[in-house]
Amino acid sequence: MTRDEAIDSDGYRPNVGIVICSREGGLLWARRTGRSGWQFPQGGIRRGESPRQALFRELQEEVGLAESDVRLLSRTGDWLRYRLPEKFVRRKDGPTVIGQKQLWFLLGLEADEDRIALDGEGRGEQPEFDAWRWVDYWYPVQHVIPFKREVYRLALQELEEAFNGYRLKKS
Repeated sequence: MTRDEAIDSDGYRPNVGIVICSREGGLLWARRTGRSGWQFPQGGIRRGESPRQALFRELQEEVGLAESDVRLLSRTGDWLRYRLPEKFVRRKDGPTVIGQKQLWFLLGLEADEDRIALDGEGRGEQPEFDAWRWVDYWYPVQHVIPFKREVYRLALQELEEAFNGYRLKKS
């Protein structure tokens, strides 16, 4: 957690979730660096930053894509929350963080997929992800870490209509 993160009074860290779909209808699924877990890109919203600003900053930092590489297709209407398992609750260095509240964005990849870069260039940190692949739309719900499954299900359910509309226009 960094100083510029805003934790709400209930202990939830504001966050953006990023679902990127290909022209062929796959979703970008990424493996956490040095771990076996896979997930969608996501990241915290900094103090004074809008969710949209956080979306495009995280998109660049985590997968190397610029705003011009994607089309914003949809966003969840409200915050989706998950609680962290007790072993992941952060109690040091500032306010206790018991979970995350997320706004999810659906993006259509407009650039060639070779623009995707996981090297974290310019961040001065280890990259968030070390591998990625395309998966079917509902695959992540069953394969993300269990405590995130309900949020993934709710987000994908809400974004599904925009996803289907994008796929139809591309075929």
